[in-house]
Amino acid sequence: MTPGYRVPFAHRGSHLGEREADAIAQLVRSGGRLTSGERRAEFERRFAELVGVRHALTVTSGTVALELAIGLLDLGPGDEVITTPQTFQATVQPLLDTPARVRFCDVDPGTLNIDPSRLEALTTDRTRAVVLVHYGGRPADMDRIMAHARPRGIVVIEDCAHALGARRHGRSPGSLGDIGCFSFHASKNITTLGEGGMITVDRDDWAERLDRRRSNEVDGDFVSGRVPTAPPPSLAWMRWADRAHGHACAGVRRAGTNATMSEAAAAVGLVQLDRLPGLVARRRHIGARIDEVLTRHDWLRPTTPEPGVTDARHLHTFFVDRPGARDALVRSLDRRSVEVQLRYFPQHLMPEWRARGPHGPGECPVAESSWFGAHMNLPCHPSLTDAQVDHLVHALDDAAHEVAGRADKTEKETPCPTST
Repeated sequence: MTPGYRVPFAHRGSHLGEREADAIAQLVRSGGRLTSGERRAEFERRFAELVGVRHALTVTSGTVALELAIGLLDLGPGDEVITTPQTFQATVQPLLDTPARVRFCDVDPGTLNIDPSRLEALTTDRTRAVVLVHYGGRPADMDRIMAHARPRGIVVIEDCAHALGARRHGRSPGSLGDIGCFSFHASKNITTLGEGGMITVDRDDWAERLDRRRSNEVDGDFVSGRVPTAPPPSLAWMRWADRAHGHACAGVRRAGTNATMSEAAAAVGLVQLDRLPGLVARRRHIGARIDEVLTRHDWLRPTTPEPGVTDARHLHTFFVDRPGARDALVRSLDRRSVEVQLRYFPQHLMPEWRARGPHGPGECPVAESSWFGAHMNLPCHPSLTDAQVDHLVHALDDAAHEVAGRADKTEKETPCPTST
């Protein structure tokens, strides 16, 4: 936690305790495999069942999950990808390694998720993919997005780093689009010892390609058939004997890498999956108490509720609808020992994207006006004690009264212009 704040943002977004420690101790004492073993397989099986997909593949981080997912697209010159500016850089950074044109789509002012109407306007016959994030843990409008994307053959990649535990009409993020990417970073809703990630897909061919790449194998096209020259003598059990001498490679798409989640991380992940319902329930309880304060002030606005959608509450985001008041409210809460963060700086304004261009101010006006003057994030993690939550909601109410009172006083003291 950040030192000096009575109510800080946590470095850990989940609880780690004796059960996680016991799981690691059992693994160490077992003498079993430390990589690519039964715990990883069980973690993947249970995760796929939770999300509602055919395949779930563990990797070393959410960023690596996105890199591998985007690699499946085989993007080339002339291809276009639509993505969101309102996210952490990891969502969009892998696109810098492709020759595709990236088009940033502005966001909905009530949720900060990608705006489907703007997405539709940006789509061309060159659009190959949409890379979106479920901002703060609230699922995007995937019904409308998929209805637009599927008939056009556009692949939709979901960055679900915030969204584990959320639901949209009974379905989990990671099953709503074509590919889901999850993060188990220390700050996320569950963690696998600080880092880790998961990719969810339904297509068998994509799962096979992803498994090859994460396992230091080649993502290529292999065809059966003996090589022209006779193979050297080998025993049947020798690794790669059949592949080396029984297949030919018709082409290499990408080299493999080692993105293997350790057995220790997977063992912790299994325990964390059991904790998930309670962790999300605690986040929702804290969020509801914050929203209760927000509704007392007509210039403070919670994120837009939507029927059939449950929010994982990874971030508690709200909006300040009084010009100039957001920064004053941040300072007032800071004086009351409540840490405030603003997530995330609009990606299209970052220098690497301006250089890639054409990107810059005015491209996504909703995202820009929100970050620079309206939206705020308050602590909403399950490790907050009841006393800390009490302090948070009282501090928010007091700070809102202070800022509003100061603004009202300024308005009264400002002389009205006179006509001549």
